Amino acid sequence: MSFPGSGLAKGLAVTLRTMTKRSVTAQYPDVQPDLAPRTRGVIGLFEENCTVCMLCARECPDWCIYIDSHKETVPPAAPGGRERSRNVLDRFAIDFALCMYCGICIEVCPFDALFWSPEFEYAETDIRDLTHERDKLREWMWTVPEPPALDPAAEEPKELAAARKAADKLAAQQQAEAEAAQAQAQDPTADQATDRTPDQATDRTPDQATDRNRPDTPGEGQ
Repeated sequence: MSFPGSGLAKGLAVTLRTMTKRSVTAQYPDVQPDLAPRTRGVIGLFEENCTVCMLCARECPDWCIYIDSHKETVPPAAPGGRERSRNVLDRFAIDFALCMYCGICIEVCPFDALFWSPEFEYAETDIRDLTHERDKLREWMWTVPEPPALDPAAEEPKELAAARKAADKLAAQQQAEAEAAQAQAQDPTADQATDRTPDQATDRTPDQATDRNRPDTPGEGQ
């Protein structure tokens, strides 16, 4: 149950507590601030991973990504193969005067070509200079921090589990082949005995074996 003037008393109590604390002023730009690892400062482009799929440009709500490309014919890898065509990136630019830092372009990129950088000191006196071309976007890649370490208690990704299973199967197969080769090198007569035919195992020639299995004709043995 509140009494009249309780709100004013609470406000004055907060004011008194604040007055007794020492104020802390960020000495920027002399002292750089400690930014969070996932700070959204500027977007960096890893051009080698870009396949010009245009997903980032289509999903951008501000239409601030500009991409130009052309197609090139790739010769066949083997004689008699078929020629292929690939997209070659000509221009990749982001207008940070329009960008609202939603991060959709980074999320939808299927090939990890776009990354967040914590750098934020790229103000310009001319708004036209806020359009960063691919060379400038590539320079921002050197400021992208390393990804945080994975949680040791987290579930292993399915891709890693499948790759590890295939690697273990291959290792077991190679080990079995090595053990078989080692056993053959230690006892070479084992394979020779195994490779011998039933006639050779009884030290009989094929004619002797055939004569033994041939039924007796009338008059023989009498």
